[in-house]
Amino acid sequence: MSVPDWMHILKATVLPKPPGGARLKGLGILIGVVIAAAAIFALMHTLKNIDYNEVFAVVRRTNTSLIVLAAMLVTTSYLSLTLYDLLALRTIGRADVPYRIAALASFTSYPISHGVGAVSLVSPAIRYRIYSCNGLGVIDVANICFLTGLTFWLGNLTALGFGLLYAPNAISVIDYLPPQVNRWVAAALLLAVVGFLVWSWLSPRSIGTRRWPVRLPSGPMVLLQIVIGIFDMGAAALAMYVLIPPELHIGIFPVTAVFIAATLLGFASHSPAGIGVFDATILIGLGGDDKEPLIAALLMFRVLYHFLPFVLALGLFGAVEGWRSLRARRSLASARRDLTSVS
Repeated sequence: MSVPDWMHILKATVLPKPPGGARLKGLGILIGVVIAAAAIFALMHTLKNIDYNEVFAVVRRTNTSLIVLAAMLVTTSYLSLTLYDLLALRTIGRADVPYRIAALASFTSYPISHGVGAVSLVSPAIRYRIYSCNGLGVIDVANICFLTGLTFWLGNLTALGFGLLYAPNAISVIDYLPPQVNRWVAAALLLAVVGFLVWSWLSPRSIGTRRWPVRLPSGPMVLLQIVIGIFDMGAAALAMYVLIPPELHIGIFPVTAVFIAATLLGFASHSPAGIGVFDATILIGLGGDDKEPLIAALLMFRVLYHFLPFVLALGLFGAVEGWRSLRARRSLASARRDLTSVS
């Protein structure tokens, strides 16, 4: 990657911030550190006296068909993630960019950026490398990153709201709030999403500055974003659910509610793949006295949802970069031969 490319990427990640943006970013980092520290402390306490031989025994006893089903659900989740980029491209008026490019940008940027824990830097960098070859500039890539993030939060907050309504007790173990208060929080989340949907449906909306204008999706597109976001997170939560041994008697709604809370907390902590935070939230929210089966399910899910996509995405992005570099060298060599023949 050349120096000019890196300059463009840095511009994409440090676009003009609103007044007070630096303070908000600093507050976000502080909150992330606090979340990560609290989660690691809780995880260390939870993992005391764990029989790891029993954990691996549970993994070995898990039916292969369940692992295959979980892998199919994870694949479904990642396929729905590709629609995040496709919707963002349509919103900014770039319907000419084909789906395969959107899918490539999505599948490489999400696993890699979340895997290294630097989403705000790595994700725009990877997307710029892919989309710049299709005529998109720095502002376009920044808008895509914003809109895909909007889809993520709309879908997750909606799913979390429904999960809190149906399983408020599961989250009470995590946030120490009474179930009724969690239901009020759920109602507030769902009302906020509905309010945003209505607001965007009434007329075309845009935010940002003159230097960085952001065109918001229309009402129907927002509704589609919510549906896709719920589908994505639902497929991932269901993959976790099928890996949990049935003898634990954990229902789908508690799993979904705790899974989404764990995902959001892991995202807020900025730790690579939510390590420590995601795991502690799952074990505290769903775990009982017998934690070995749940840890086994968590390990299998980690491999299917985080490790394998991370490795595949790295390999795919490396292959694309290598192919582009080879093509550029061949073009340069061909141009030199043409100049030599002319002279």
